[in-house]
Amino acid sequence: MPERTETEFDAHSAGYRDAVEESIAFSGAGLDFFTRAKADALLGLVTARVGSPEGLGFLDLGCGPGETDRFLAGRVARLAGVDVAPEMVARARERNPWAEYRSYAPGEPIPYEDASFDVSFAICVFHHVERARRLEVVREMARVTRPRGLIVLFEHNPLNPLTRKAVRGCEFDRDADLLTRRTASRLLEQSGLGQPDGRYILFFTRESGLLRGIERRLGWLPLGAQYAVFAQRP
Repeated sequence: MPERTETEFDAHSAGYRDAVEESIAFSGAGLDFFTRAKADALLGLVTARVGSPEGLGFLDLGCGPGETDRFLAGRVARLAGVDVAPEMVARARERNPWAEYRSYAPGEPIPYEDASFDVSFAICVFHHVERARRLEVVREMARVTRPRGLIVLFEHNPLNPLTRKAVRGCEFDRDADLLTRRTASRLLEQSGLGQPDGRYILFFTRESGLLRGIERRLGWLPLGAQYAVFAQRP
């Protein structure tokens, strides 16, 4: 499946939020609910495996218009975002002036030096990346992450029928080539990282401390709308 160009992604920059909201409307929850849940999950993983996020530097690979980064403001020491779509990057800069953003061309190295960050993460990015290039991209994420730092991939769970429905209904996901959790974990392992781990997330679409607690205990069950896989750089 061919990889989308930066021009194609930029065509959706103005209507990104509306397109996502329309595709998930049937769930009864809005984009902010799902975005906040992933930001919270990311920070929880980082706290458990690396240390307090308030003292760490983060890279958001495929940052888009900076939706996730809004929920990291004031919670991390440094955040940089990169994307192949310049218009998306421009919108991210407007939305999050506290963060730093750079655009780069597909196939180029991530525009940062080796070991620049404590954490590198990508949220729902790899289903847009051509299969033949996925391992290369993960290796780039590892390159810019310091030793013992964390690499985290969030992706849609193709085993969840409601997730597939949302993806089918989203205009800019028309090229989506969804990865199973096993496939995403294998990418981390083949990149020479430490033993990958992972969990399924987003079983519920209501804000509730009780439901969040239940969800944490269901991380092994392949029914969550999305999942996270993660590994530390040796």
